[in-house]
Amino acid sequence: MFKLHSIKWATKPKGPIMAERRKFKKRFCKYCEQKVEFIDYKDLSGLKFSLSERFKIMPRRLTGNCKRHQELVTIAIKRARQTALIPYIVDRKNVVENPFENVR
Repeated sequence: MFKLHSIKWATKPKGPIMAERRKFKKRFCKYCEQKVEFIDYKDLSGLKFSLSERFKIMPRRLTGNCKRHQELVTIAIKRARQTALIPYIVDRKNVVENPFENVR
């Protein structure tokens, strides 16, 4: 007699309820706060916050960068790798605790 509606009616409601369930604090883009227009690839002290201990580029959800600045950080890191300021790979067996000690 009764027809079930499509699956989208059976899902949980989205919107303000999802914000209540969020258990982590919202991260803000530190580059937007400082009004940075360009990220220099030679500034390794600024880039080290966007790299993991194995020199992988950290995702936006962990760093809190906005889309625009995450793309600028990615380009800067790739340029720094190409000019040998940052290594492409790190030995998996000998993970360095602070990888920027060796970088000038």
